[in-house]
Amino acid sequence: MSDTTVSPPSYQCGGCGARVEHAPGTTALSCPYCGHRQEIAGAGRQVREHAYAELARLPRKPAAEIGAHAFVCPGCGAHTESDALAQRCQFCATPLVAETTTGELIVPEAVLPFAVDRSGVRTALGKWCRSRWFAPSSLKKVSEAETLKGTYLPHWTFDARTVSDYRGQRGEHYYVTETYTVTVDGKQETRTRQVRHTRWHSASGTVRRDFDDVLVPATTHLPEKQLDQLTPWPLAEAVAYHRDYLAGYHALRYDTEPETGLTTAKARMAPVIERDCRSDIGGDEQQVTSVDTSYSDVTYKLLLLPVWIAAYLHAGRSYQVLVNARTGEVIGERPYSTAKIMAAVLTALAVVAAFVLVYLLSR
Repeated sequence: MSDTTVSPPSYQCGGCGARVEHAPGTTALSCPYCGHRQEIAGAGRQVREHAYAELARLPRKPAAEIGAHAFVCPGCGAHTESDALAQRCQFCATPLVAETTTGELIVPEAVLPFAVDRSGVRTALGKWCRSRWFAPSSLKKVSEAETLKGTYLPHWTFDARTVSDYRGQRGEHYYVTETYTVTVDGKQETRTRQVRHTRWHSASGTVRRDFDDVLVPATTHLPEKQLDQLTPWPLAEAVAYHRDYLAGYHALRYDTEPETGLTTAKARMAPVIERDCRSDIGGDEQQVTSVDTSYSDVTYKLLLLPVWIAAYLHAGRSYQVLVNARTGEVIGERPYSTAKIMAAVLTALAVVAAFVLVYLLSR
């Protein structure tokens, strides 16, 4: 996939000759000018999970060593290079989508197509803007259409069967009646109270859990913590990958290797396994001192998830907002208006002062 010239499909409208792109919420390509629609071929193909053990036999290279795609735009003939899977021609806006074949990079297996269109995302952003306390008036600009960019972000998903042997302690509460004295009206009184103690017992055992679609970001272009805030994703609605779903959008290729992804996935499984251990220990309190987990039937797939990205400037600083293009969930950074905060503080002080004045006058 590196150092080769890619001739993308023309994505030419059969009705008026303009460009077509994937229409959010459908399985079709649509012309934004005349409305002509064309169903995406092979939309019913089943999504497959791939055995993790087969990774070692793939003829792939580390993503960092793969060169850029050399695109030739079918619309204007411009030659451009990019490490993206999909983008628009910077000269004529024709959709450019790279051919994905088994080779140096792992091919996407599934895609969760865009369901929220530009109108829907602007509505979601407007609602988000209005709900931000002490936000400056300029925040409303984040919902303007020109700030929006639809992007597919690569993620790994992992399935695994786990067997975990644990050691720990089970704590059981018991109560002891204790006496104590207090002074009431200058006299000593004896009283009793129940004091809780914990009796600890050694515990060990084995727990089992099957994990399905543990999601791990496969790109470092956005912070992992930020991407995690876009969850949950309706992963059951993912369809088999077809490049036509990318037409009209930007799509990043992965830069996090699946081996690194599996390490992260295991770290995400660990708290769930520990909760299982605590449940198996029982009692009133639990201490887990060690967990030894074995993994079997590990599978993976590369999945593309849809996100609308908005960026805006305020006071010389750039802020970014992300929108889950399936659920409409909005997360992101926001500035605070110093003037609005000061006004709120002064209003609160004025209200407190009024109450104090009323109280003093009423005495």
